[in-house]
Amino acid sequence: MATIDALTHIGLPDLIRLQADARALKLPSARQVRTRQAGLQRSPQRGRGMAFAEVRQYQPGDDIRSIDWRVTARRQAPHTKLYEEERERPVLLLCDLGQTLFFASAGAYKQVRAAQVAGLLAWLALWAGDQVGGIVFNDRELSVLRPARRKKSVLRLLDTLADQQRQPGQNTDQATAASPVHGLDQALAEARRVAHTGSRIFVISDFFGISEDTGTLLGALARHNSVSALRIVDPLELTLPDHGRFAVAGPEGPVWFDAGNTRFQAAWREKVDAHEARLEHCFRTSGVASARLFTGDDPAVALKPLLGPGGRIG
Repeated sequence: MATIDALTHIGLPDLIRLQADARALKLPSARQVRTRQAGLQRSPQRGRGMAFAEVRQYQPGDDIRSIDWRVTARRQAPHTKLYEEERERPVLLLCDLGQTLFFASAGAYKQVRAAQVAGLLAWLALWAGDQVGGIVFNDRELSVLRPARRKKSVLRLLDTLADQQRQPGQNTDQATAASPVHGLDQALAEARRVAHTGSRIFVISDFFGISEDTGTLLGALARHNSVSALRIVDPLELTLPDHGRFAVAGPEGPVWFDAGNTRFQAAWREKVDAHEARLEHCFRTSGVASARLFTGDDPAVALKPLLGPGGRIG
């Protein structure tokens, strides 16, 4: 996957090299794996289908179910309807690279995993003949790349993903104070303006920045598009170790905590459970399918169960 140097920040060369992992995802598998743990269930939202192309005279081997009986009766000879796969469906990738994603206790930082997931999906969509675009945002800026079916568009998206990650040693507080603060809700609102009806939209984030409006914004986006939430999670955010003292980086330096303190464990568990319930309600009420990808996972392996045969984006 990525080089060892890309555990905190992944650059453009490594994002381009994701083509190899994306090609591996396109290989046909013996069976399609879909589990409840994966989370992304088939959605009732609209997606790619078969579009009518033309009617021609019946030829041996044609499916008799495709015979156009009206044309057959009019022309006194069997005629068959031909269909072709719909092309150039817009795929829009919303990628959160905010301050909370500059963290990991296992594997690579969440911002690296988010960029990798977006990169893999971008390559897969391009090779499927789809238009690819993105909305990349962090605490300081929001970039909109409108969907297009060109490799150059994917490379621009990858370059933006590399550029907007936080760098080690960067003073985020000063950067944020000097410019407007962007977030998930603003990106979702922008997506409604950019997305064409019938788009396939992936929201890639840790979803720490949800608000009372997030569910409404997601629901409005899902009303005319197929939307999935891909949540980047670090194991420490869900379960603390049973014992030991640990340090977590904070805006004012490391914060130490004692995992063996029962009161601290209870307070942590209460906070985690409240956030999980809030997220579950947000996704359920908006009608958006969701899946979790952990920082310790290989993104290509984690994405595989969420894709259709041959690596197709459903």
